[in-house]
Amino acid sequence: MKKVTGRKRRHKIIRKRIRGDKDRPRICVSRSNKNFNAQLIDDNKGCTLFSLSTNSKVIKGVLPYGGNIKAAQVLGEEFSKKAKEKGFSKVVFDRAGYLYHGRIKAFAESARKNGLIF
Repeated sequence: MKKVTGRKRRHKIIRKRIRGDKDRPRICVSRSNKNFNAQLIDDNKGCTLFSLSTNSKVIKGVLPYGGNIKAAQVLGEEFSKKAKEKGFSKVVFDRAGYLYHGRIKAFAESARKNGLIF
């Protein structure tokens, strides 16, 4: 329980500095033991522009399990492709209090490699 409250505290600190708008929306990631989620958020309107998860049909077709680094890399590739289709190339990355390590790092590097700028 202490681990979760520490992460939420770090996320509050990060959110004081990071803000997404319509020109540079915020990518917020969340992870669980079995899945990984990412969403593109416009903080000025307070709405999610789009989201993608390892539960989606696109990712489930490629990988059966969504809780590892490989799944985060595939999600990063698909997420960056869809973001570019919708017209977003510059974004702000919000790691949500998680350490920049493992799945978070794999997702971010994969998204950068496929054209997102942050």
